[in-house]
Amino acid sequence: MIFDQNETTITVFQEGVSIETFLKNFQNDYEKCQTAHIIVNLLSFSEVTAEDVLKFSALSIAHRELKKSFVLVTQKVPYDDIPEELCVVPTIQEANDIIEMEEIERDLGF
Repeated sequence: MIFDQNETTITVFQEGVSIETFLKNFQNDYEKCQTAHIIVNLLSFSEVTAEDVLKFSALSIAHRELKKSFVLVTQKVPYDDIPEELCVVPTIQEANDIIEMEEIERDLGF
């Protein structure tokens, strides 16, 4: 599991494992990054399904309750298959943009 920290954001990724193993490892190491905004980089996975993305729901909800952003990055899942509660974007840059916009919204009290 790799944690790449940049100011207030941590990008999490891992190669050579299944989504289930990645999620389990991330859950075990979540305490390391719970105070930062999180980008979960799934771009290295050759196959990602809507069901795989939904497995991150509990972590996403818990993290957002802490007033921190949680963004998944993948290009393999149709966005119509993802519930609105999950934030999924196709690129790391878009994930950073979402975090910036959410920070502004939090600062303005939205």
